[in-house]
Amino acid sequence: MDALRVLLTGHEGYLGAVVARVLREAGHEVVGLDTGYFVGCDLGPASEAVDTVAVDVRDVAPAQLEGIDAVVHLAGLSNDPLGSLAPELTHAINVNGSARLATAARDAGVRRFVFSSSCSIYGASGADDLVGELAPLRPVTPYAESKVVVEELLHDLSRDDFCTVSLRNATVYGYSPRLRTDLVVNDLVATALLEGRVRVLSDGTPWRPVVHAEDLARVVRGTLEAPVPAVNGEAINVGRSEANHQVRDLAEIVGGELGVRIEITGERGPDPRSYRVDFSKLETLLPDVVLTWDVAAGVRELADAYRAFGLTLDSSRSVFNRVARLTELREVGALDADLRWSDRHAVRR
Repeated sequence: MDALRVLLTGHEGYLGAVVARVLREAGHEVVGLDTGYFVGCDLGPASEAVDTVAVDVRDVAPAQLEGIDAVVHLAGLSNDPLGSLAPELTHAINVNGSARLATAARDAGVRRFVFSSSCSIYGASGADDLVGELAPLRPVTPYAESKVVVEELLHDLSRDDFCTVSLRNATVYGYSPRLRTDLVVNDLVATALLEGRVRVLSDGTPWRPVVHAEDLARVVRGTLEAPVPAVNGEAINVGRSEANHQVRDLAEIVGGELGVRIEITGERGPDPRSYRVDFSKLETLLPDVVLTWDVAAGVRELADAYRAFGLTLDSSRSVFNRVARLTELREVGALDADLRWSDRHAVRR
Protein backbone atom coordinates (compact mmCIF):
# COMPACT_ATOMS: atom_id res chain seq x y z
CA MET A 1 0.00 0.00 0.00
CA ASP A 2 0.99 3.66 -0.27
CA ALA A 3 3.00 5.22 2.52
CA LEU A 4 0.91 6.78 5.26
CA ARG A 5 1.46 9.93 7.27
CA VAL A 6 0.95 8.60 10.80
CA LEU A 7 0.49 10.64 13.97
CA LEU A 8 1.97 8.53 16.78
CA THR A 9 0.94 9.74 20.23
CA GLY A 10 3.26 8.79 23.06
CA HIS A 11 6.13 8.39 20.60
CA GLU A 12 8.61 9.44 23.30
CA GLY A 13 7.64 6.52 25.54
CA TYR A 14 8.61 2.87 25.82
CA LEU A 15 6.38 1.48 23.09
CA GLY A 16 6.45 4.63 21.00
CA ALA A 17 10.18 4.40 20.39
CA VAL A 18 9.82 0.88 18.96
CA VAL A 19 6.61 1.53 16.99
CA ALA A 20 8.12 4.64 15.40
CA ARG A 21 11.12 2.65 14.19
CA VAL A 22 9.05 -0.19 12.76
CA LEU A 23 6.68 2.18 10.93
CA ARG A 24 9.57 4.16 9.47
CA GLU A 25 11.31 1.00 8.32
CA ALA A 26 8.09 0.13 6.48
CA GLY A 27 8.23 3.45 4.62
CA HIS A 28 5.59 5.35 6.55
CA GLU A 29 6.08 8.96 7.67
CA VAL A 30 5.82 9.36 11.44
CA VAL A 31 4.81 12.56 13.22
CA GLY A 32 4.98 12.40 16.99
CA LEU A 33 2.68 13.89 19.62
CA ASP A 34 3.90 13.80 23.20
CA THR A 35 3.94 15.97 26.30
CA GLY A 36 7.47 14.84 27.13
CA TYR A 37 7.25 13.20 30.55
CA PHE A 38 9.95 10.67 29.71
CA VAL A 39 12.32 12.68 27.54
CA GLY A 40 15.86 11.81 28.64
CA CYS A 41 14.87 8.49 30.25
CA ASP A 42 17.07 6.58 27.83
CA LEU A 43 19.06 3.39 28.14
CA GLY A 44 21.42 3.28 25.20
CA PRO A 45 21.34 5.49 22.10
CA ALA A 46 18.31 7.77 21.93
CA SER A 47 15.62 7.02 19.39
CA GLU A 48 15.87 8.68 16.00
CA ALA A 49 14.19 12.09 16.18
CA VAL A 50 10.81 12.64 14.56
CA ASP A 51 8.85 15.81 13.90
CA THR A 52 6.93 16.40 17.11
CA VAL A 53 3.75 18.14 18.16
CA ALA A 54 4.65 18.95 21.77
CA VAL A 55 1.19 19.02 23.31
CA ASP A 56 -0.70 17.29 26.08
CA VAL A 57 -3.29 14.91 24.63
CA ARG A 58 -5.86 16.74 26.76
CA ASP A 59 -5.30 19.86 24.65
CA VAL A 60 -5.10 18.52 21.09
CA ALA A 61 -7.08 20.35 18.38
CA PRO A 62 -8.20 19.30 14.88
CA ALA A 63 -5.79 21.77 13.26
CA GLN A 64 -2.87 19.76 14.69
CA LEU A 65 -4.07 16.68 12.80
CA GLU A 66 -4.49 18.20 9.35
CA GLY A 67 -2.79 16.16 6.64
CA ILE A 68 -2.63 13.04 8.85
CA ASP A 69 -3.78 9.75 7.30
CA ALA A 70 -3.84 7.65 10.48
CA VAL A 71 -3.45 8.02 14.24
CA VAL A 72 -1.78 5.41 16.45
CA HIS A 73 -2.73 6.32 20.01
CA LEU A 74 -0.29 5.07 22.65
CA ALA A 75 -0.24 8.09 24.99
CA GLY A 76 -1.70 7.86 28.48
CA LEU A 77 -0.95 6.97 32.07
CA SER A 78 0.43 3.62 31.20
CA ASN A 79 -0.09 0.88 33.77
CA ASP A 80 -2.31 -0.34 36.58
CA PRO A 81 -0.20 0.92 39.54
CA LEU A 82 0.10 4.38 37.96
CA GLY A 83 -3.61 4.50 37.24
CA SER A 84 -4.42 3.59 40.84
CA LEU A 85 -2.05 6.29 42.12
CA ALA A 86 -4.23 9.02 40.59
CA PRO A 87 -7.58 7.62 39.40
CA GLU A 88 -9.02 11.04 38.58
CA LEU A 89 -6.02 11.87 36.38
CA THR A 90 -6.26 8.49 34.70
CA HIS A 91 -9.79 9.40 33.66
CA ALA A 92 -8.86 12.93 32.60
CA ILE A 93 -5.89 11.81 30.49
CA ASN A 94 -6.77 8.31 29.34
CA VAL A 95 -10.51 8.80 28.79
CA ASN A 96 -11.16 12.50 28.22
CA GLY A 97 -7.88 13.00 26.38
CA SER A 98 -8.53 10.00 24.13
CA ALA A 99 -12.07 11.17 23.41
CA ARG A 100 -10.79 14.61 22.49
CA LEU A 101 -8.09 13.14 20.23
CA ALA A 102 -10.46 10.74 18.46
CA THR A 103 -13.04 13.45 17.83
CA ALA A 104 -10.36 15.85 16.58
CA ALA A 105 -9.01 13.15 14.27
CA ARG A 106 -12.43 12.45 12.79
CA ASP A 107 -13.11 16.16 12.32
CA ALA A 108 -9.70 16.65 10.66
CA GLY A 109 -10.42 13.94 8.07
CA VAL A 110 -8.12 11.25 9.51
CA ARG A 111 -9.23 7.93 8.04
CA ARG A 112 -7.83 5.39 10.50
CA PHE A 113 -7.44 5.39 14.30
CA VAL A 114 -5.57 2.58 16.11
CA PHE A 115 -5.91 2.54 19.89
CA SER A 116 -3.53 0.80 22.29
CA SER A 117 -5.84 -1.03 24.69
CA SER A 118 -4.91 -3.85 27.07
CA CYS A 119 -5.69 -7.45 27.99
CA SER A 120 -5.84 -6.06 31.53
CA ILE A 121 -9.53 -5.41 30.86
CA TYR A 122 -10.19 -9.15 31.35
CA GLY A 123 -9.28 -8.76 35.02
CA ALA A 124 -9.66 -11.83 37.20
CA SER A 125 -10.85 -14.22 34.50
CA GLY A 126 -8.96 -17.19 35.89
CA ALA A 127 -7.20 -20.02 34.09
CA ASP A 128 -9.99 -22.41 33.13
CA ASP A 129 -10.59 -21.06 29.63
CA LEU A 130 -8.83 -18.83 27.15
CA VAL A 131 -10.65 -15.50 26.96
CA GLY A 132 -11.43 -14.14 23.51
CA GLU A 133 -12.61 -10.73 22.43
CA LEU A 134 -16.25 -11.57 23.21
CA ALA A 135 -15.51 -12.66 26.79
CA PRO A 136 -16.97 -10.60 29.66
CA LEU A 137 -14.79 -7.63 30.59
CA ARG A 138 -13.84 -7.50 34.26
CA PRO A 139 -11.58 -4.46 34.76
CA VAL A 140 -10.34 -4.17 38.34
CA THR A 141 -8.25 -0.98 38.12
CA PRO A 142 -8.85 2.60 36.93
CA TYR A 143 -6.34 1.97 34.12
CA ALA A 144 -8.27 -1.03 32.80
CA GLU A 145 -11.59 0.75 33.25
CA SER A 146 -10.30 3.62 31.12
CA LYS A 147 -9.45 1.21 28.31
CA VAL A 148 -12.99 -0.21 28.32
CA VAL A 149 -14.56 3.24 28.12
CA VAL A 150 -12.33 4.35 25.24
CA GLU A 151 -12.96 1.13 23.31
CA GLU A 152 -16.70 1.74 23.57
CA LEU A 153 -16.28 5.34 22.45
CA LEU A 154 -14.23 4.36 19.41
CA HIS A 155 -16.69 1.65 18.43
CA ASP A 156 -19.44 4.28 18.43
CA LEU A 157 -17.31 6.66 16.32
CA SER A 158 -16.40 4.00 13.75
CA ARG A 159 -17.75 4.48 10.24
CA ASP A 160 -16.69 3.77 6.66
CA ASP A 161 -14.49 6.86 6.42
CA PHE A 162 -13.18 6.65 10.01
CA CYS A 163 -11.82 3.19 10.72
CA THR A 164 -11.20 2.51 14.40
CA VAL A 165 -9.37 -0.48 15.87
CA SER A 166 -8.63 -1.35 19.50
CA LEU A 167 -5.55 -3.51 20.08
CA ARG A 168 -5.83 -5.35 23.40
CA ASN A 169 -2.14 -5.82 24.08
CA ALA A 170 -0.71 -8.52 26.28
CA THR A 171 1.82 -7.35 28.88
CA VAL A 172 4.74 -6.02 26.88
CA TYR A 173 8.41 -6.87 27.38
CA GLY A 174 11.68 -6.35 25.54
CA TYR A 175 14.30 -3.70 25.00
CA SER A 176 13.44 -0.14 24.00
CA PRO A 177 15.79 2.84 24.18
CA ARG A 178 13.06 4.51 26.27
CA LEU A 179 13.12 1.63 28.75
CA ARG A 180 10.52 0.63 31.34
CA THR A 181 11.45 -1.69 34.19
CA ASP A 182 7.95 -1.70 35.74
CA LEU A 183 6.86 -4.49 33.39
CA VAL A 184 7.05 -8.04 34.69
CA VAL A 185 9.68 -9.59 32.39
CA ASN A 186 11.78 -6.42 32.19
CA ASP A 187 11.71 -6.17 35.98
CA LEU A 188 12.59 -9.82 36.56
CA VAL A 189 15.61 -9.52 34.27
CA ALA A 190 16.78 -6.32 35.98
CA THR A 191 16.49 -7.93 39.41
CA ALA A 192 18.33 -11.02 38.22
CA LEU A 193 21.29 -9.02 36.92
CA LEU A 194 21.46 -6.38 39.62
CA GLU A 195 20.64 -8.48 42.71
CA GLY A 196 21.70 -11.94 41.58
CA ARG A 197 18.25 -13.42 42.11
CA VAL A 198 14.77 -13.52 40.63
CA ARG A 199 12.25 -12.51 43.27
CA VAL A 200 8.48 -12.93 42.85
CA LEU A 201 6.50 -11.03 45.49
CA SER A 202 3.50 -13.37 45.36
CA ASP A 203 2.78 -17.06 45.00
CA GLY A 204 3.50 -16.74 41.29
CA THR A 205 0.24 -18.36 40.19
CA PRO A 206 -1.46 -15.47 38.28
CA TRP A 207 -1.57 -15.90 34.52
CA ARG A 208 -0.23 -13.20 32.21
CA PRO A 209 0.02 -13.25 28.44
CA VAL A 210 3.13 -11.40 27.27
CA VAL A 211 4.20 -9.93 23.94
CA HIS A 212 7.49 -8.45 22.77
CA ALA A 213 7.47 -4.73 21.94
CA GLU A 214 8.72 -5.36 18.42
CA ASP A 215 6.03 -7.96 17.73
CA LEU A 216 3.40 -5.51 18.99
CA ALA A 217 4.81 -2.84 16.67
CA ARG A 218 4.46 -5.26 13.74
CA VAL A 219 0.79 -5.71 14.65
CA VAL A 220 0.33 -1.93 14.67
CA ARG A 221 1.86 -1.76 11.22
CA GLY A 222 -0.34 -4.62 9.98
CA THR A 223 -3.45 -2.93 11.35
CA LEU A 224 -2.61 0.28 9.51
CA GLU A 225 -2.02 -1.58 6.25
CA ALA A 226 -4.97 -4.02 6.42
CA PRO A 227 -8.06 -3.47 4.27
CA VAL A 228 -10.52 -1.29 6.17
CA PRO A 229 -13.40 -3.83 6.08
CA ALA A 230 -11.17 -6.44 7.74
CA VAL A 231 -10.45 -4.41 10.87
CA ASN A 232 -12.95 -1.56 11.13
CA GLY A 233 -14.61 -1.41 14.54
CA GLU A 234 -12.73 -4.46 15.78
CA ALA A 235 -11.11 -5.21 19.12
CA ILE A 236 -8.15 -7.57 18.70
CA ASN A 237 -6.12 -9.39 21.34
CA VAL A 238 -2.41 -8.94 20.61
CA GLY A 239 -0.01 -11.70 21.56
CA ARG A 240 0.67 -15.40 21.01
CA SER A 241 -1.38 -18.19 22.58
CA GLU A 242 1.82 -20.03 23.55
CA ALA A 243 2.95 -16.93 25.45
CA ASN A 244 0.33 -17.28 28.19
CA HIS A 245 2.49 -17.81 31.28
CA GLN A 246 2.08 -17.93 35.01
CA VAL A 247 4.33 -15.40 36.72
CA ARG A 248 6.36 -18.19 38.34
CA ASP A 249 6.97 -19.67 34.88
CA LEU A 250 8.33 -16.32 33.69
CA ALA A 251 10.62 -16.31 36.73
CA GLU A 252 11.83 -19.82 35.86
CA ILE A 253 12.67 -18.73 32.31
CA VAL A 254 14.61 -15.70 33.56
CA GLY A 255 16.43 -17.70 36.21
CA GLY A 256 17.32 -20.43 33.76
CA GLU A 257 18.61 -18.05 31.08
CA LEU A 258 20.69 -16.00 33.52
CA GLY A 259 21.75 -18.69 35.97
CA VAL A 260 20.40 -17.09 39.14
CA ARG A 261 18.31 -18.43 42.00
CA ILE A 262 14.57 -17.93 42.16
CA GLU A 263 12.69 -16.72 45.24
CA ILE A 264 8.89 -16.98 45.32
CA THR A 265 7.63 -15.37 48.51
CA GLY A 266 4.33 -17.25 48.48
CA GLU A 267 1.95 -14.58 49.74
CA ARG A 268 -1.18 -13.48 47.97
CA GLY A 269 -0.49 -10.07 46.49
CA PRO A 270 -3.00 -7.21 46.25
CA ASP A 271 -3.38 -7.60 42.46
CA PRO A 272 -6.24 -10.03 41.67
CA ARG A 273 -5.69 -10.08 37.89
CA SER A 274 -5.22 -13.44 36.24
CA TYR A 275 -6.18 -14.23 32.66
CA ARG A 276 -5.25 -16.55 29.80
CA VAL A 277 -6.00 -15.05 26.41
CA ASP A 278 -7.04 -16.42 23.02
CA PHE A 279 -5.15 -14.73 20.16
CA SER A 280 -6.65 -16.64 17.25
CA LYS A 281 -8.58 -13.61 15.97
CA LEU A 282 -5.30 -11.78 15.36
CA GLU A 283 -4.04 -14.69 13.26
CA THR A 284 -7.29 -14.67 11.26
CA LEU A 285 -7.54 -10.93 10.62
CA LEU A 286 -3.82 -10.27 10.07
CA PRO A 287 -2.44 -13.54 8.67
CA ASP A 288 0.63 -11.85 7.21
CA VAL A 289 1.79 -10.55 10.61
CA VAL A 290 4.07 -13.12 12.22
CA LEU A 291 5.06 -12.75 15.87
CA THR A 292 8.57 -14.13 16.24
CA TRP A 293 9.77 -13.41 19.79
CA ASP A 294 9.57 -15.75 22.76
CA VAL A 295 10.34 -14.92 26.38
CA ALA A 296 13.72 -16.66 26.48
CA ALA A 297 14.99 -14.65 23.50
CA GLY A 298 13.59 -11.47 25.05
CA VAL A 299 15.38 -12.21 28.33
CA ARG A 300 18.69 -12.57 26.49
CA GLU A 301 18.06 -9.34 24.55
CA LEU A 302 17.25 -7.42 27.73
CA ALA A 303 20.24 -8.81 29.62
CA ASP A 304 22.59 -7.86 26.80
CA ALA A 305 21.18 -4.31 26.69
CA TYR A 306 21.25 -3.89 30.48
CA ARG A 307 24.91 -4.93 30.56
CA ALA A 308 25.96 -2.95 27.48
CA PHE A 309 24.32 0.29 28.52
CA GLY A 310 24.97 0.15 32.26
CA LEU A 311 21.57 -0.26 33.92
CA THR A 312 21.90 0.36 37.66
CA LEU A 313 19.69 -0.58 40.57
CA ASP A 314 18.95 3.09 41.22
CA SER A 315 17.96 3.88 37.62
CA SER A 316 15.85 0.74 37.32
CA ARG A 317 13.80 1.87 40.32
CA SER A 318 13.56 5.57 39.44
CA VAL A 319 14.31 6.72 35.89
CA PHE A 320 12.74 3.67 34.23
CA ASN A 321 9.80 3.25 36.61
CA ARG A 322 6.78 5.29 35.52
CA VAL A 323 5.27 5.92 38.96
CA ALA A 324 8.66 6.93 40.38
CA ARG A 325 9.46 9.22 37.43
CA LEU A 326 6.17 11.14 37.57
CA THR A 327 6.27 11.32 41.36
CA GLU A 328 9.74 12.86 41.19
CA LEU A 329 8.67 15.41 38.57
CA ARG A 330 5.80 16.46 40.82
CA GLU A 331 7.97 16.63 43.93
CA VAL A 332 10.53 18.94 42.27
CA GLY A 333 7.76 21.17 40.91
CA ALA A 334 8.26 20.35 37.25
CA LEU A 335 4.70 18.98 37.08
CA ASP A 336 1.70 20.33 38.96
CA ALA A 337 -0.97 18.26 40.69
CA ASP A 338 -2.73 17.70 37.36
CA LEU A 339 0.48 16.42 35.70
CA ARG A 340 0.84 19.55 33.60
CA TRP A 341 4.24 21.15 33.14
CA SER A 342 4.92 24.19 35.29
CA ASP A 343 7.69 25.19 32.86
CA ARG A 344 7.44 22.55 30.15
CA HIS A 345 9.80 24.05 27.61
CA ALA A 346 12.63 24.39 30.10
CA VAL A 347 12.13 20.80 31.26
CA ARG A 348 12.04 19.44 27.69
CA ARG A 349 15.36 21.12 26.89
